[in-house]
Amino acid sequence: MNTVHIALQERSYPIEIGTDLLAQAGTFAGLPRASQALIVTNTTVAPLYAAALQSALQPHYPKVHVVALPDGEAFKTWETLNLIFDALLGHACDRKTVLFALGGGVVGDMTGFAAASFMRGVPFVQVPTTLLAQVDSSVGGKTAINHPLGKNMIGAFYQPQRVICDLSSLQTLPERELSAGLAEVIKYGPIADMALLDWLEANMDALMAREVSALAHAVKRSCEIKAHVVGQDEREAGLRAILNFGHTFGHAIEAGMGYGAWLHGEAVGCGMVMAATLSQRLGLVDAAFVQRLTALIARAKLPVRGPVLDPQDNAGRYLEFMRVDKKAEAGDIKFVLIDGPGKAVVRGAPDALVREVIDACCA
Repeated sequence: MNTVHIALQERSYPIEIGTDLLAQAGTFAGLPRASQALIVTNTTVAPLYAAALQSALQPHYPKVHVVALPDGEAFKTWETLNLIFDALLGHACDRKTVLFALGGGVVGDMTGFAAASFMRGVPFVQVPTTLLAQVDSSVGGKTAINHPLGKNMIGAFYQPQRVICDLSSLQTLPERELSAGLAEVIKYGPIADMALLDWLEANMDALMAREVSALAHAVKRSCEIKAHVVGQDEREAGLRAILNFGHTFGHAIEAGMGYGAWLHGEAVGCGMVMAATLSQRLGLVDAAFVQRLTALIARAKLPVRGPVLDPQDNAGRYLEFMRVDKKAEAGDIKFVLIDGPGKAVVRGAPDALVREVIDACCA
């Protein structure tokens, strides 16, 4: 087992990475004590792992309840969030109750938001079962639900007590979800670590084949980079925004297509191609870099051409969604761009140039 530490003073916590972790009682030793725990999962993950996690938690918590939410980004809503509160109140849970998020990014984000809100804050633990959640969304304390006009617009920064990345759970992941997770791994190369990009080019076949040693390295290195960034900028006042490389375009794709039509990682993969192309048009990187990144994203079986959101004015529709992006300031869109390989910058770009990029990058 590998451990990566998130250093946030009294909110610090470990990320544990290994195989067969979620079924072992020892994995959950030393967490806050309580008379009850609630596992929040979804209807896809529950039959696979809920019983094993429940058994592992029972030595620590006298009562362990399970609530299974509907599966998918389309259900990242107030209505679904209320199912968690219904379960907590229905079981007469108190402010010591510990929540366990068992699932992918949607489950993790919603459980964290519920934990931040219930009785003004109860402890929670992330047990991510998708690659995307293990390398990105479970780490760093961002919690949220979606709004029809924008992704993750309603939420809170709220750190977990622990993150348990059980690599064994990735063996049951659908291929499309595996590819979606690889988008968030690839992201770390251009913004922070070109050696990781080299490694991904050499090991993409092993990752696609789910070789445990390759997955372990990808998860560990991704978590190390994210831990370093979050440790310096927990609430995204500056540096942490670079982790949104590809996300400004990607979130527009998700909102414009309807949440769930494209997986988050698919939208981010395509969004990285668009952001890299914009970086090139601004003279920050050369065409060879854009081609290299695009080829790697394609090898991960991710889309590299954007969808058409509006046949009449596609670029205008993209811009509409991007103006409500969380990085936008006074309606001015801010992009995470590659300012030379391995280095990111957050800056604006002229609408006319952004329109050109959208037109060039969409199907």
